Amino acid sequence: MKRRTFIQNTALLGAGLATQKFSKALTLQNFPEVRTPKAERHFNSDVIESVIQEFSENSPNKELAWLFNNCFPNTLDTTVYPETKNGKPSTYVITGDIDAMWLRDSSAQVWPYLPFMEKDKDLQKLIVGLIHKQSECINIDPYANAFYNDPTKEGDWFSDDTDMKPGIHERKWEIDSLCYPIRLAYAYWRETKDTSPFDENWVEAQKKIYTTFVEQQRKDNLGPYTFQRKALRGSDTLQVDGYGYPINPVGLICSSFRPSDDSTIFSFLIPSNLFAVVSLHQSAEILRTVKQEYELANKMEKLALEVEKAVNRYGIIDHPEHGRVYAYEVDGFGSYLMMDDANIPSLLSLPYLGAVSPTDPVYLQTRKYILSDKNPFFFKGKAAEGIGGPHIGLNYIWHMAIIMKALTTTKEEEVRDSIRTLIKTHGDTGFMHESFHKDDPKDFTRHWFAWTNTLFGELIWKTYKEKPYLLKEL
Repeated sequence: MKRRTFIQNTALLGAGLATQKFSKALTLQNFPEVRTPKAERHFNSDVIESVIQEFSENSPNKELAWLFNNCFPNTLDTTVYPETKNGKPSTYVITGDIDAMWLRDSSAQVWPYLPFMEKDKDLQKLIVGLIHKQSECINIDPYANAFYNDPTKEGDWFSDDTDMKPGIHERKWEIDSLCYPIRLAYAYWRETKDTSPFDENWVEAQKKIYTTFVEQQRKDNLGPYTFQRKALRGSDTLQVDGYGYPINPVGLICSSFRPSDDSTIFSFLIPSNLFAVVSLHQSAEILRTVKQEYELANKMEKLALEVEKAVNRYGIIDHPEHGRVYAYEVDGFGSYLMMDDANIPSLLSLPYLGAVSPTDPVYLQTRKYILSDKNPFFFKGKAAEGIGGPHIGLNYIWHMAIIMKALTTTKEEEVRDSIRTLIKTHGDTGFMHESFHKDDPKDFTRHWFAWTNTLFGELIWKTYKEKPYLLKEL
């Protein structure tokens, strides 16, 4: 699929704007139509269109309305491929400018649409299809993070030194790749009470998730997973014969890679372990209530309690300035890494994922640390300030982190200021990006990154519904 060319600077359009087609609510503001034309969209939802129209008509800031019009439907417009397989819906969801489906990204991309399923059964069916597809992928290989829709395809990373299979785009072991599908399935179930996604394939996927988590506690041995890649970047491979640096098996779960797809330094990635605690409890609830899989549910909950206890013992450290805070990574021997990364799960995102309360004292102290220059990946420049990460490098702020700051705060001024920053840093494109330079929003990475676009829409709609007066202060 070819992505429509993005307009980098609307001022260059001049009189050409007269020939553009505009949505009714935005015509008078002279914003170019950069959203995919209706005839080329992958999926059309009347309820999502009505949401866009409502916001466009009521937003006091028309640039924000334009951004919402472009970003909120971006996943549906450009990345979903619904079909029917074996009599059941199946939905393949690419991440954007890469033709592959990440278990993490695909879950997060459709997440903001869950509240609208009741009024759009086709949208509900699309999300059911994704839950089926994710179960299928996990059953192919629970250690893989990204897949193709073609089960025979061998992609660019097929030569990686790991147990690659056709149909797998990449096989980087990341805890959150197994947590996100549980989060989506659980929220779907709570929203609809529909149990149709929880078939024998879903149960088999839960068994594989449990087994994988236990294997990666590495209590008895190093487990079956290794990974090595010939790469210029050290973060694209694992040291020490493909296992990563040694850990002390204290009950935490190893994550060889972070949600950025960069390798961990210390394999016990704390935000991902806390995410796993939430996911294990959610899976157990479905297994017990819907499937009467009591034994597996009990194992899930026992593991969750073990991991939570280990996080509290080994994942919280005494910072010389900020007191008791969460470390980003630990090894169980006493070593720890202090930082945060924009990608979710992050330490910043823990309340968003339901892992901690936004008023928890340890979280608040951690938040103060990671939103300061004591975090090596917090950048402040002429255009903005925020969290980035080593995946892109120094001085590049991620829109995802700015959005997450707003979604996890209890302070209204942080919500308002974050939205202001998002409005002024889209680089004249009308979309969010992976990252942008702290001094120049037009210097950005990934012109088509659907997860961040949809996450932006989630923040704006939430603010509009819960605190609309903040939008009048922009």
